[in-house]
Amino acid sequence: MRLLHLIHQYMPDKVGGTELYTQTVARFQIAQGDEAAIFTPSAATSRFPEPDFENGVRLYRVPVGQRSANQLFSSNFRQSQLSQAWAAVLSREQPDLVHIQHLMGLPFGLIKQLWTAQIPYLITLHDYYYFCANAQLLTNDHSQLCDGPQLGLNCGRCALARAGLPPLTPLAIPLAPLFVWRNRQLRQIARRARRLIAPTEFVRQFYLQAGFPPDKMLVIGHGIQPPDILPPKPQTAAQPLHIVYAGGLAWQKGVHVLVTAVNQLPHDAVKLTIAGDPDAFPEYSRSLRQLAQHPQIHLPGKLDRSQLWALLGEADIVVVPSLWHETASLIIQEAFAAGTPVVASRIGALPERVNDGVDGLLFPPGDDAALQVILARLSAEPALLAKLRQGIRPVRTVEEHLLTLTAVYQELLK
Repeated sequence: MRLLHLIHQYMPDKVGGTELYTQTVARFQIAQGDEAAIFTPSAATSRFPEPDFENGVRLYRVPVGQRSANQLFSSNFRQSQLSQAWAAVLSREQPDLVHIQHLMGLPFGLIKQLWTAQIPYLITLHDYYYFCANAQLLTNDHSQLCDGPQLGLNCGRCALARAGLPPLTPLAIPLAPLFVWRNRQLRQIARRARRLIAPTEFVRQFYLQAGFPPDKMLVIGHGIQPPDILPPKPQTAAQPLHIVYAGGLAWQKGVHVLVTAVNQLPHDAVKLTIAGDPDAFPEYSRSLRQLAQHPQIHLPGKLDRSQLWALLGEADIVVVPSLWHETASLIIQEAFAAGTPVVASRIGALPERVNDGVDGLLFPPGDDAALQVILARLSAEPALLAKLRQGIRPVRTVEEHLLTLTAVYQELLK
């Protein structure tokens, strides 16, 4: 098979779940004898139209420079440089199938080129981009959960807030038709896809409720690749209880909720390690350091993969305190692979990942008092922690995920 992945950004410009997923899938395809290429805009200079090579994957980086949030949005409607580059890559690659990973900041006209060339494509729904320009269903003005577009008015208010303007409804009215048109375009793109892949049942249900085609929707859970050798897990909890957060340092991740809860626990009862890149959202990272009053709260910064696995192995509990509708959570699977139970917010797909009372515990999102009670209980009841460890089930591996995905590819190409 000749496969081409379309993604809105890629490493080293950005490192996130969608980027790492795309890299993993493409490398696997090369390893099993297929041909794989990736098309992405890039802030840096590149060799385009000649590709870079990354473990056998042809990587087409189109140099478009740094783009603001407003420029990313306007690029959906027209960006001639990307459109011309895409046409050239389609002609050169002649893909049997295109896998759309993300379309933020990419012209919708790229997909219309696939229609004209009659090239089949499928879409992975990594987030809520197909009916939310923010992709995370969080408002820009008040950082509140959003249920989706309301005739485009709430989308207009979000756009104003993102541009630093007052998010007033009268000002949003002229913008509403633009968002209505945007969402119609994306629904048409989704309808003409061969398959829509959701990482969890929660995401599938969310899109079905929004009116997306049920006959094209599949749930294929993500997999992880644990190291060959994991450190042995101690039979009893450490004193103090070692709590770990690992992931993005952003408001919607709710790290401040965890810090607030730990601040109110005895200094000799717990310690907290917060691992994440402080440079992604530096203002929020500074606020976490200012908020942390407990002497056993440590922020070591960004960790590499080996350091992360070592930390998960040392942890007694991993906390995922998200405030947005998480579509999946690889860190939960990684924690389970390391034999570590998880405490998570009861929101989005997290209750689908954590079986409350079996392999972890759930609490209301944003409720630092409830989280404090859970952490205090885990510190005081080693038997509870041991019970949760015993309840951890085997996790889905990357190989299992990719073999399922490959079967979908083959079915479509029949």
